[in-house]
Amino acid sequence: MMPLIDAHQHFWSLATPGTAWPTAAEAEIHRDFGPEDLVNAAAGVQLDGTVLVQSQPTDRDTDWMLALAERTPLVRAVVGWVDLAAPHAADRIIEIARQPKMRGVRPMLQSIADTDWLLQDALTPALEALQATGLRLDALVQPRHLPMLARFVERWPDLPIVIDHAAKPHAARAILDPWRDDIARLGGLGLYCKLSGLRTEQATGRPAADLIPYVEHLVHVFGERLMWGSDWPVLLLSGDGWSAWHADALSLAGRAGADVERLFADAAMEFYALETANAQ
Repeated sequence: MMPLIDAHQHFWSLATPGTAWPTAAEAEIHRDFGPEDLVNAAAGVQLDGTVLVQSQPTDRDTDWMLALAERTPLVRAVVGWVDLAAPHAADRIIEIARQPKMRGVRPMLQSIADTDWLLQDALTPALEALQATGLRLDALVQPRHLPMLARFVERWPDLPIVIDHAAKPHAARAILDPWRDDIARLGGLGLYCKLSGLRTEQATGRPAADLIPYVEHLVHVFGERLMWGSDWPVLLLSGDGWSAWHADALSLAGRAGADVERLFADAAMEFYALETANAQ
């Protein structure tokens, strides 16, 4: 049976200090989500491992995730948060990099008004620490960030980067350009990309099949560097579920000619340096 790695999912506890999202306005997901919830959501599918990604811009959330991952074999890797602009950022990165499942950090660029924030010189010590410790960068970006990200890659060519949620193209309005060319440039620079988060970018009630132009382009541009993620439980805001998105992504990727073993396991295992796809 083909192994399956979910390269992008979240857990959170609303009682954790600093947890500011989701709010009551996101009623579908305004509760705690943990490993048992994911196992139930993926019932009927053999899920071999996951990459647990931060949802709060706090050190406490990252520490909470690392502690949870330590006692949860299904979680194979953690992508946490660090204030890259803080004076102590390099020390913090070195500290958390010692944790066995720590694999990367994710600044929440989509929530920062300054599109060029990642290019500031003040981040250099933190970025150097990322490279020195072997951690990766998850780029939570929108289409507006893609030209900036290309400039960033030219400055930091040895830093492993994956684009989350395919940079959140404007799927609700079926807009492809200039996202199409901008993300192709990044694919040409060797970045990885996640086939995730696209359902919540669609207009309410639209079928997953409407995403085929985006999926075809991502498969063409990233090839073996494209990895699937559920973005669960944020996915629930689209009215979709884990199993439904998995099935739809498998169908869309097949239509697009993707190497499904790479998409659903090997690319994530390679990028995040996961030792095996089998949960222990």
